[in-house]
Amino acid sequence: MVKLKKYNGFLKLFVIFLTLFFGVSCSKQTYQVSKIEGKLIPITSTQNQTPEIENFIKPYREHINKDLDSVLAYCPQTLDKSTGKWQTTIGNLMADVCLQRGNLVFKAREKKDLDICFLNHGGIRAILPKGNVTARNAFEIMPFENSLVVMALKGEQVLEMVTYFIGEKKPHPLSGMTFTITKNNTATNVLVQGKPVEKDKIYYVATNDYLANGGDNMNFFKKSVQKYDLNYKLRDILIDYFKSVDTIPVPNDVRVTQE
Repeated sequence: MVKLKKYNGFLKLFVIFLTLFFGVSCSKQTYQVSKIEGKLIPITSTQNQTPEIENFIKPYREHINKDLDSVLAYCPQTLDKSTGKWQTTIGNLMADVCLQRGNLVFKAREKKDLDICFLNHGGIRAILPKGNVTARNAFEIMPFENSLVVMALKGEQVLEMVTYFIGEKKPHPLSGMTFTITKNNTATNVLVQGKPVEKDKIYYVATNDYLANGGDNMNFFKKSVQKYDLNYKLRDILIDYFKSVDTIPVPNDVRVTQE
C-alpha cells in the first residue's frame, strides 16, 4: 500500500511537470497566417427561403410597404441636385423645409427664430420624382439617421460659412441667406433674412448633427456659442412636410448669384 501511494504521488508530479513543460513551450510558439481565402456570396431573390420565416415576416412587410407607399403629396416636376451650379431645386426645397419645420420646434422651445439653414450637397441621395410623393421618397432622399440641430453662430462665423461655400464650389442647400460671388471669388452683399450680416450678432443656423460636429470640414460650426438638439430627423421633417401640403412648390428663386 505504501509503495502504491508513492507511485501515485510520483505520477501526479510527473503529470504536473509535463503540463507545465508543454504549457510553457506552447506559449512560446508563434503562428503566422499563410493564406486567406474568401468569396462573395450575393443575396438575391433566387436564394432559398425558409417558409416559416417568410410567413412570419410577411404581414409586417406588407404593413410597412403600405405605410411607405401611401400618397402624401404631388410633385409637379422632378427635383434633383444637378439642376444648377450654385443651387438646386431639391437643395432649395430641403433647406426651406428644414428651416420652416425646424422653426416650429425651435420657437416653441426656445422662443427664438431660426435665421438660416445650411446643409450639405452630398447628403441628398435621390431625386424627388414628378408625380405622387410617398414616405418611401423621403427614405430614399434621406437614408441616414441625421437629426436637425441649431447652432448659435456669430456673424463672423456666418461669413466663414459663406467663404466655405464658395471654396467648395458645390450647390449646398441654403435657405434664409443670399449673397453674390465676385470675380475674385469673394462674397459681397451677404444678407440674412434680407439684412446685412453683423459680425457680433448671434444667428441661429439649422443644420444636421453630422455637419454640426465639423463633418465635411465645416469647422465654423465648432465655434458655435451654443448648440440646440431638436431631436427631429431630417427624414421625418420631409415626411411631415409632405403630409402638410397638397402640391409641392418648386423653389426657383435665386439665392447665390455670380458676377
